[in-house]
Amino acid sequence: MRWIKWIFLAIVALLIFSVFHYTLPQRDIVRVTGTEIIRADFSGWNRIFYAQADSGNEEAVSRDLRLINSSYPEGGIMVFRNEDTGFGWPWYFKLDSSNLHAEVADKISTRDDPIWVVITHYGWRNEFMSIYPNAVGVREVSGPDVRIIPWVNIIIYVILAFLLLGAFRLLQRFKRRKIDPVLGRMEEKWDSVEARASDVSDSAGAAKGGVIAWFKSWFG
Repeated sequence: MRWIKWIFLAIVALLIFSVFHYTLPQRDIVRVTGTEIIRADFSGWNRIFYAQADSGNEEAVSRDLRLINSSYPEGGIMVFRNEDTGFGWPWYFKLDSSNLHAEVADKISTRDDPIWVVITHYGWRNEFMSIYPNAVGVREVSGPDVRIIPWVNIIIYVILAFLLLGAFRLLQRFKRRKIDPVLGRMEEKWDSVEARASDVSDSAGAAKGGVIAWFKSWFG
């Protein structure tokens, strides 16, 4: 049964990692190739991967969706969405999607004369579910080889590690103080029950042998 425990723990760890990987900020160095606005109809499959409507607008089943088309230095492409997060989850408090769209449009460049920018975003890109990472910031950099250190992610992961270690220590103490004594008493009671059952079995065996010996004495 030990493998069931490890499978359960692995699933929980995978879910926690997936939530943090989706939510925490990521940074890509890209060249903006264009912007566009499309009409998006959300379904039950992908609705949870989109933010709310822009601040001041009413939430609807379909709405205009701002997209940022970009290209990586090695030639791959990526499409970002540009939505307000407002005061909901994840807590980026983004309220300036229109301004960000204008900043991005000002940095559109060609392959012959590229302008490299760092787009900060969260989320995943999945063609099958038609979901895009949400851009939350953009800044120009000197070139595609700029080194980016994710300090925010590092700090959050360190804090999370300390919290998990503290929770593990608390569970260990709780187990030693509360669970282990109960299990010990249960084990002692079980041993006493087994001992009494063994004594009863021995007494029954002796009585049975005496009865058989008495019958044999009659027919001896």
